[in-house]
Amino acid sequence: MQSLLVLESGDHFVGEPLGARGRTTGEIVFVTGMTGYQEVLTDPSYAGQIVVFTYPLIGNYGVNADDFESAAVRPRGIVVLQACHEPSNWRSRQTLPDFLTQHGLVCIEGVDTRAVTRLIRDQGAMKATITTDETEEEALARLRSEPEYGAQTFIQEVSTQEAYCWGRYGREPFSPYAEGYRYQVVVLDCGIKYNILRRLAAAGCRSLVLPASTSAQEVLALPADGIVLSPGPGDPELLTSIVGTVKDLLGRKPILGICLGHQMLALALGGRTAKLKFGHHGSNHPVRQLADGTVRITSQNHGYAVLADSLSGSGAELTQIHVTDESVEGFRHRKLRLTAIQYHPEAAPGPWDSRHYIPDFLSSLER
Repeated sequence: MQSLLVLESGDHFVGEPLGARGRTTGEIVFVTGMTGYQEVLTDPSYAGQIVVFTYPLIGNYGVNADDFESAAVRPRGIVVLQACHEPSNWRSRQTLPDFLTQHGLVCIEGVDTRAVTRLIRDQGAMKATITTDETEEEALARLRSEPEYGAQTFIQEVSTQEAYCWGRYGREPFSPYAEGYRYQVVVLDCGIKYNILRRLAAAGCRSLVLPASTSAQEVLALPADGIVLSPGPGDPELLTSIVGTVKDLLGRKPILGICLGHQMLALALGGRTAKLKFGHHGSNHPVRQLADGTVRITSQNHGYAVLADSLSGSGAELTQIHVTDESVEGFRHRKLRLTAIQYHPEAAPGPWDSRHYIPDFLSSLER
C-alpha cells in the first residue's frame, strides 16, 4: 500500500504508510531537531499540525515512559524519510511505528523531507493531508475545503479540564495548600509541557495547574506567589477571553509568560501579533540578548510572533530578538512585574542556555 502527502500548493509526495491507515489534515510545519521526536509528538503546541522531521532517521532510540510532555499525542500526523523499526536504547519500551499505530496517528515515511522543507520555506506554512485511500486529485479537492489552521482554536483540546497540582513527586490531586515548598505558583494551562512543571518542582516550587478558562478572580483567590502563562497552539489573537483574563492579572502578581504566554502578555498590554512565514520549530534557534549582545541557543515551537512596534508606549522593554529574522523573543515590564520569553526555558536539546529563566523568575518572587 502506498501513502500520499498532498500540500495545498498542489505538490504531492508518494511514500509508505506509517502508523494508522486513513486520512489526516493539518497545517504542515518542519522541525529541525536531530532528537526529541517523542517530546514533539506529545507537545500540545503541535495540535492541529502535521510535522515534518528534517533529520533523516526518526525513532532510533524508541519510545519510553519518561519523555512524555503531555498525556496525549498532539500533532495530526508526521512525515519522515525513514522510521526506525528496530530501536537501540536501554530506555526504549516501544518502537515509534508501534507507538503511532497504537495512538491512531496517520503518518507517512519514505518522503524526501528536505524537499518538503524547502517548499514550506519558499511558500510558507500551508494546509496538507496524508492519505492512504485517495488519489492525489481527491485528496487535494478535500484538502482545499478544510478550514484554515489560523481560523481555529485548539486550547480546549489541550488544556486540562480539571485543576491539579505538580510537586516534587509529579502530578497529584488539586489542593491549594501544601508544606515543604519554597514557592507556589498558578499555571494557566493553555498547553503546558510537563517539563516546565518538572523544572519548577526541581527549583522548590509547587504548581497549581488550572484550566485555560479559569477567571482572574479564581486565580487571585489562590495562595500563590506568582503566575505562569503556558505555551500552547494556534493564533493568540483568537483567544480574546483568555487575553482578557491575563489583562486582569497584570500588576497583581509576578508573571512569567512562555511562548503563547509571551504572546498573550503582549496582547494584554495592547500589542499585536502576526503569523510567521514558516514558524520557528526546533532546538537550534539563536537569540540575541539586547543588553549585552550575547547569543543563546534555544528550543522553539511557535508560528506567531509579537510585533515589536506594537509594544511602543506600553511600558514594556524589549530584551531579546531572534538572530535570523529579528522577531521578538523576549520583553519585560518592571512596573507590572512581568517577564515574557518566546522560547522554551525548560528544554535541554543539548544547550542549556535558557534554563536559568525559571529559577530567575522564582527568585524574583522573593522581592
